[in-house]
Amino acid sequence: MAGSTTAERGERQQKSSGPPPARRLRRRHVRVIVILALALVFLGIPTLWLFYGSDWLRAERVSVSGTRVLTPAQVEAAAEVPLGEPLISVDTDAIETRLRRKLPRIDAVDVVRSWPHGIDLKVVERTPVLVVRKGGKFVEVDDEGVRFATVSEAPKGVPALKLTLSRSGSAAAGLRRFGEPRLVREAVGVARAVPAAVARDTRTVKVRSYDDISLELRDGRTVVWGSSEKGAAKARALTALMKASRDARHFDVSVPTAPASSGS
Repeated sequence: MAGSTTAERGERQQKSSGPPPARRLRRRHVRVIVILALALVFLGIPTLWLFYGSDWLRAERVSVSGTRVLTPAQVEAAAEVPLGEPLISVDTDAIETRLRRKLPRIDAVDVVRSWPHGIDLKVVERTPVLVVRKGGKFVEVDDEGVRFATVSEAPKGVPALKLTLSRSGSAAAGLRRFGEPRLVREAVGVARAVPAAVARDTRTVKVRSYDDISLELRDGRTVVWGSSEKGAAKARALTALMKASRDARHFDVSVPTAPASSGS
């Protein structure tokens, strides 16, 4: 009995020699982590040097696309791309911010790294839908009512915006309620809704109040549009009215369900 107990005790000692299985597993995990860390160090240093320290991936050129009125040279100068710096460290958001601040004509810009040496500036310019005369110059207004540029000559085919806002009576109350910027946006909405054939002949968009907007065409005809509401219905009514009354000089589509024309 005693001999059997001694044998069993010896067998247990042999089985328990060395670290427990859980400890051996932890050691194995530590070795794997160390090996991976060393590999990352040896692979990471050359990679960091490639992107930040070498001359292979640096900003050396700027290309500009999408300009119509602006010149590529103007865009490049305003962008102030830090040539010579590592391409990966060029702050594209800062470039976009500078371009929008310095060149209000830019509506949108995409600043893209073009590996291995380029920065591409893809520009979308604002398009004027109206112009406002200011002294001997013209202020361009885009489709959002933004006054973005002053030019010496009015763009061809762009109607003039004439604000003849009354400072008394109900019109004055409307001016206080909506404000001039809102009325400019209403005029823009009308200019965008006018049928293409009429838009080409429109010389002036005249705003007296929120619901008193009219058009003056190049041949002397006039269109009472009213407010910018129901623009699509008014456009259809005006098209039909002009076809039916070809000799008329004055058209009223302020109530599109009851359009009217007069004069000859």
